[in-house]
Amino acid sequence: MKFEDLKDMYSERQLVEGVEVYKTVSQLLQDAKERHKQDFLRDKPGGDHEQSWRAFKGKNFEKLIQHIITESIEALGMRVINGNQLERSKNLSLELGKVKRNLAIDYGEFGLHLPDVDIVVYDPKDQSVIAVISSKVTLRERIAQTGYWKLKLLESRTTEHIKVYFITPDEDGTLTDTYLPKKGRAIVEIDLDGTYVLTEANLDESAKVKLFEHFIEDFKQLLENN
Repeated sequence: MKFEDLKDMYSERQLVEGVEVYKTVSQLLQDAKERHKQDFLRDKPGGDHEQSWRAFKGKNFEKLIQHIITESIEALGMRVINGNQLERSKNLSLELGKVKRNLAIDYGEFGLHLPDVDIVVYDPKDQSVIAVISSKVTLRERIAQTGYWKLKLLESRTTEHIKVYFITPDEDGTLTDTYLPKKGRAIVEIDLDGTYVLTEANLDESAKVKLFEHFIEDFKQLLENN
């Protein structure tokens, strides 16, 4: 199974669910897991499917989020690039080279380093970075690290304006379980600029934690305010 298969599954589900298709992403991943298992066991009978699936799921969830948001963001005149591409590519275009410099964090004698983020949104007119996004299936995968990068970006006048967002289906219930606020909820409320959740569960929304349907609307408002 490849990412294109996952993207096709999402498109098929979108025809049925419409604008609320994002709420069923966890179920989509469960369906994809079965297809992935069939392919895996055919190629590697007796292999560790769970390990293979976790790697596929994490990497391709990030790609799926980028796929979902790119058209809407580009319609606003911005551009989207994968964070790994910016980090690892040795022959970046002049435009992306400037984007990379505008996102880099200065560690003094230890050099310039990019934050670990999955998606970068920038303005092609001046290559300024508008926002970075981490997209994980659960908060515990990277939420504390994402909070750290937000604090590092705030340390420099070059990067202090960059918004840091987190997009997740919250499969471990960190945000949907409101009986006792968890550490992850505290981090997204205090340290990040916004967290958007793809879920059918009841979500106690706030100014910082919202359903995914509000992401583009809020991003558009950010651009207007700037």
